[in-house]
Amino acid sequence: MPLLPGAEPYRHRGGPVGVLLCHGFTGSPQSLRPWAGELAAAGFTVSLPLLPGHGTRWQDMQLTRWEDWYAEVERELLALAEECEQVFVCALSMGGALALRLAALHGPTVSGLVLVNPSVRPDTPASVLLPVLRHLVPSVSGVAGDIARAGAAEVGYDRTPLHAAWSLSRLWREVGRLLPEVTQPVLLFHSPQDHVVSPANSELVLARISSTDVTERLCRRSFHVATLDHDAAEIFAASQDFIRRLTPAHAAGVTRVESDDHHG
Repeated sequence: MPLLPGAEPYRHRGGPVGVLLCHGFTGSPQSLRPWAGELAAAGFTVSLPLLPGHGTRWQDMQLTRWEDWYAEVERELLALAEECEQVFVCALSMGGALALRLAALHGPTVSGLVLVNPSVRPDTPASVLLPVLRHLVPSVSGVAGDIARAGAAEVGYDRTPLHAAWSLSRLWREVGRLLPEVTQPVLLFHSPQDHVVSPANSELVLARISSTDVTERLCRRSFHVATLDHDAAEIFAASQDFIRRLTPAHAAGVTRVESDDHHG
């Protein structure tokens, strides 16, 4: 099945600090591609995989489950860990749930998390009907493209496959159980005007993780896909600052560290 234009995975071999990016449910790497490009330009080694069942047509996603999506990001995490001294995970929406599971299960392999509008819990009462509904209705209207910025578009499905949505609900349950195991530094962005994922998701993450180094930032001018929206530049810059703060001087931001020394 041919990929949708822009849905291709992206990799860049850079320095000894690696960054894994995880896209969202029914979305594609396109939603994180500008972020990945900025990280690559900053000298990081970057991996932005395409999750199984995504980036082609929604029917292909019906055949995949959360375990398939997770296996893909886990494989990329371990590949980055082989070639890099430290690895960070940046994620949007459902990618946030995958990232949190990686952090909980892989401990020191993950040096920190940058989460944008993470999706970790059901937001509609109808989700309790998914076990039955998925056998009766193949899909419902899609969630892609919730962006405030005029002219911006997300490459994603216009339908939500219900077998996959049911599996997503099982991922939420799994991640909810693991949240207290997350101890890494976290930078969390969320949009007050998000029409896909409610603020209760970010509240749940912040309340349940065991991390002590936690920063919360609001994307007041953006909707759900904040990485393609008005606050994107702020997300990109803040994530680089976050990663540099947590990496040794020889790994990233060397010139910045040296110039600071001259002033001190």
